Amino acid sequence: MSQYTSPEIPSPCYVLDEKLLRKNLELMQKVQEQSGADIILALKGYAMWSAFPLIRQYLKGCTASSVWEAKLAAEEFSREVHAYAPAYKQEDIDELLPLVNHLSFNSVSQWHKYREQTADAGVSVGLRINPEHQEAETELYDPSAPGSRLGIRASELNQQDLTGVEGLHVHNLCECDSFALERTLDAVENRFGEQLKQMKWLNLGGGHLMTRQGYDVDHLIKQLKRLRETYDLQVILEPGSAVAWQTGPLVCEVVDIVENQGQIALLDISATAHMPDVLEMPYRPVITGAGLPAEKAFSYRLGGNSCLAGDVIGEYSFDQPLAVGDRLVFEDMMHYTMVKTSFFNGVQHPAIGILRENGQFDCVRQFSYEDFRNRLS
Repeated sequence: MSQYTSPEIPSPCYVLDEKLLRKNLELMQKVQEQSGADIILALKGYAMWSAFPLIRQYLKGCTASSVWEAKLAAEEFSREVHAYAPAYKQEDIDELLPLVNHLSFNSVSQWHKYREQTADAGVSVGLRINPEHQEAETELYDPSAPGSRLGIRASELNQQDLTGVEGLHVHNLCECDSFALERTLDAVENRFGEQLKQMKWLNLGGGHLMTRQGYDVDHLIKQLKRLRETYDLQVILEPGSAVAWQTGPLVCEVVDIVENQGQIALLDISATAHMPDVLEMPYRPVITGAGLPAEKAFSYRLGGNSCLAGDVIGEYSFDQPLAVGDRLVFEDMMHYTMVKTSFFNGVQHPAIGILRENGQFDCVRQFSYEDFRNRLS
């Protein structure tokens, strides 16, 4: 029996494996030590704050995309807080400035609007740039796609007086390798080389999947060292996926099996509510012990327990027939899952637990009807 299907783990449940998280963090610590770069956690990808006591032993802080994320970082992580959003309202700035160390603006006009206030607060200001260089394979996740609203193009920054700006922020990667970063840096240096010479720091955003098997970590370190030495910059990376990559599954249970042009197993989870990237990306999550359709003896279409007709996870095959009550383990469900979940349709929300390094399971959060009710009015 899998350690994740133990009876002490409720269904459904997101299960963080603490040993695997530490392994990722140790690799990131190596990158920091050998490159001189700083790595911070992108809360948009992974915001399980019950794991922050472990993460802050290794990472320098968090990056926030909203006031609420910044508050979470300040209250629960208690190290550096960096922030970027496509646009800020006045009330956002008022709340962010006491919380953050770095604040990046998406446009010159927003910087001009708040430059005096941020300077008075002693916050280090950056501008997000658009290198107009595409690496992300999925258009939905491509910040450098034509017509993007994210970042300032070189043509808009030329001839600007950047007095008061201390950093540049670039993000165009999505689960990419170090060679995609190298190509991006070429584009950044070609378009923004003069501005880089004026800066104290460069934030390279996220999408650096350094914890994926086969990633060339030594090549990454080489790129970061060259950048620091060439421009005398503090270099910052803010991965989300890489921190929680392959650190734990979503455990669920078969509730019923119906027939319609094949066997359909209905689960106590929902793709649209509990792992929306399956529909948005889209992608096919891995299930422990399962194969492609018809690869194994018994094939099923797996469906979520909401009323959305398209709440279908995909087709899988198994060595043995599924039965009501069987547990399924959807692998690698820590990043960009919990942060995107919803209470759509009132489907039972997965619990959140930690499988400790000593083998003990701690259920750190269970959700109730009141949690669903309080999302509404």
